[in-house]
This record gives sequence, C-alpha cells and structure tokens, in this order.
Amino acid sequence: MTLQISQRGKEYLKTAQTLLRTAGTMTDQLIAAQLKALADDYERRAEKASLDDAAKALVQSDER
Repeated sequence: MTLQISQRGKEYLKTAQTLLRTAGTMTDQLIAAQLKALADDYERRAEKASLDDAAKALVQSDER
C-alpha cells in the first residue's frame, strides 16, 4: 500500500528539511545534533499526520 503524504504531512517534512539544512551549516556539533533530532521528530510527525489524515478521509468516505 502506498501512502499519499497529506498537506499537513508535507508541512512537517518541509520543516524537517529546513532543520536539516540549518544543522548542516552549524559549527557547534551539539546544536547540529539537536536540530537533526528535531528534524527526525518532524519526519515522524509527518508520517503520523498522513496516516491520521488518510484514516479520517476513509471514515468520511464510508459515512457517505
């Protein structure tokens, strides 16, 4: 099964990409590691949001 990324998921991924780009420019490795961890969290949020949105859309289509 292929999961479509929801708009909300895309926004989370966009934020994750920004965090990763910023982490790549950091000279302080501790800060860079924290930004990478935060980016990982946003990637997980993107997946969860897309799954939740897909489930919600499925329920709504079943109600029709």
